[in-house]
Amino acid sequence: MKDNFRHHGLRQQLVDHLVEKGITDKNVLAAILKIPRHFFLEKAFVEFAYQDLAFPIGSDQTISQPYTVAFQSQLLQISPHDKVLEIGTGSGYQTAVLLELKANVFTIERQKELYEKTKNFLPKLGYQAMFVYGDGYKGLPSFAPFDKIIVTAGAKEMPNDLLRQLKVGGIMVIPIGDSKSQKMKLIIRKSNKEFTTQTLGDFSFVPMLPKKT
Repeated sequence: MKDNFRHHGLRQQLVDHLVEKGITDKNVLAAILKIPRHFFLEKAFVEFAYQDLAFPIGSDQTISQPYTVAFQSQLLQISPHDKVLEIGTGSGYQTAVLLELKANVFTIERQKELYEKTKNFLPKLGYQAMFVYGDGYKGLPSFAPFDKIIVTAGAKEMPNDLLRQLKVGGIMVIPIGDSKSQKMKLIIRKSNKEFTTQTLGDFSFVPMLPKKT
């Protein structure tokens, strides 16, 4: 698959659209402009890659719409070398955006097929992360604390294990709600026991799978 001037032009149109929708972080916009999203889609959807839409990627999962990716990424306020835990690797597109923002990314995927596929695919594009096949609800306590945590699936409730793995001063972005719609939550850890929470709009993610027994 190739990435040509036409694709770059379509990405520029997408970036312009995201700016109109309120995305202001120049680094996030630069990442969206650079990453060939059509590489991350099934062949049937490639021609629609730069529309602001979500698409199926197999295993009952989706690649999030670009606005959602940009919105969550902007909320995280990534600084270079931030240690970021991503829950839900999926296609790897959000992972690539985090890596373009110069984060050190640890990413967990529950679906074995997607885990294997993305773990092999992203390095071919030059993106290196720590890929983990495991339970997102549990996080990665052995690598905690994390500067930032991003959850890319809808959780029914706040995962306490993830809160514990967020460093003081750190930010977590997570959609909370039922299987049809969720509220985007921005959580900042103020101290060992104190967290602040903001609610920032309605979104629709695939459900976060229950904990493994």
